[in-house]
Amino acid sequence: MVVEDQQDVIAFLSTPAAYGTAGADVRRIDTHSAVVFLCGERAFKLKRAVRYDYLDFSSLERRRAACAAEVALNRRTAPAIYRGIVAVTREADGRLALGGAGAAVDWLVEMARFDEDTLFDRLAARGTLPLDLMPALADAIARFHQDAEPVRSQGGRAGMAWVIDGNESGFAEQGPDILDPDACARLVAATRTALEAQASCLDARRDRGFVRRCHGDLHLRNICLVEGRPTLFDAVEFNEAIACIDVFYDLAFLLMDCWRRQLQEHANLLFNGWLDRTGDYGALPLLPLFLSCRAAVRAKTSATAARLQPDAGLAAPLREVAREYLDRAEAFLRPVSPRLVALGGWSGTGKSSVARLLAPRIGAPPGALVVRSDLVRKALMGAAPLDRLGEDGYTPEVTRRVYDTLASRAGAALAAGQTVVVDAVYGDVIERSTIEAVARAAGVPFVGVWLDAPRDVLAARIGGRTGDASDATVAVLDRQRARALGPLTWERVDARRSLTDVRDAVEARLLP
Repeated sequence: MVVEDQQDVIAFLSTPAAYGTAGADVRRIDTHSAVVFLCGERAFKLKRAVRYDYLDFSSLERRRAACAAEVALNRRTAPAIYRGIVAVTREADGRLALGGAGAAVDWLVEMARFDEDTLFDRLAARGTLPLDLMPALADAIARFHQDAEPVRSQGGRAGMAWVIDGNESGFAEQGPDILDPDACARLVAATRTALEAQASCLDARRDRGFVRRCHGDLHLRNICLVEGRPTLFDAVEFNEAIACIDVFYDLAFLLMDCWRRQLQEHANLLFNGWLDRTGDYGALPLLPLFLSCRAAVRAKTSATAARLQPDAGLAAPLREVAREYLDRAEAFLRPVSPRLVALGGWSGTGKSSVARLLAPRIGAPPGALVVRSDLVRKALMGAAPLDRLGEDGYTPEVTRRVYDTLASRAGAALAAGQTVVVDAVYGDVIERSTIEAVARAAGVPFVGVWLDAPRDVLAARIGGRTGDASDATVAVLDRQRARALGPLTWERVDARRSLTDVRDAVEARLLP
């Protein structure tokens, strides 16, 4: 795997003098494919002279090209971090220099250092990863995916078959004495079955441009805060089969990572936020396959890391992590019966907040799809979520389109095996009957809940709203309450209580 001796370069880069900062500390971080040197406000990454089945840094020119590609790709999301490339040169007197006048003997990616305490995996490990960063992160990922270059020569069924084949061979090579061979065989067989079931969907998405030059390694360790904003970095530059993938498969790595860390609320907010911003609901049937493959890759790489770790004390937890990922990969493919939950009530009853709290707790990972009428209405009118609509956004015709969209989106998600929470006023008996019919057509359980509270409570809540997609005012509330509600068969829940109490009351009604 190692094809060239880089010890002189590594020894040079390990000294403060290499950076013109005598006396400063140099910290070294080793990975299987790179060595990173941290000094002062800068970081330098050296590509190891190695060749793997998925990566080739075996020549000076390959390492230079990989450094240039890494900078170009990561400037898409982290321009403040990636400064450029710099050569390690051999000077006339035989000494090594950074960016000197001599011939290049190796190449480095030069980066600005960021506060490592803002790495999202570290925040998660400390239990301090803020939930309120998830909408901004979903925005950043959605923008990145929408701007990324389509690549029709990768992805599709063949792309996922390559992933599954790689997992199977990795299990065979690195799994013995670490991973249960029967479980590996079951997983590979189940994954191939799932692949064939979704083959046409995968190929159609590739042909429609959903396979793009993505991040490729999108998990919490590769996200940090820069000037308070979630920032993606360290995208894959060395293998197109890993980087040029379905955008939903790119997101699935992060969803799987959050779910595995017991960050269900974070995963669900990311999931729903990304879908709200992209409208890519056609990807939902692929979710179990994508989550499973991501976990299986981690099982394989964790087993490899355990096998390469010479310290038995450090190898043992890696073996356990590999087994955990294998179990999760199997679990992601097990079907979970979906259901449809409709939350109705006048403006101010907390429907959207309750839906957000309920969604991570029901359905298959990463929790229920939330379909919110306010966001659907804004999208239909071509408006941003926080834009305020005029009267033309609330005509009877537009409102009919909103409720038709809620029904069709819920039906499609249920058909994909996804539990759905629909959030809308549902102040009309026809609207309620329509969403109930969606559940009957899909053959899934339906629970309709009517959140109720006195007018003064609702008016106070509406008056205190900021930064919300709802355009409701107290005047709108009064018009809603003046309408004939008609026969109400949905279960009433007192919405005056705390949001968690209301969520618990709704969830209790979902029990068999």
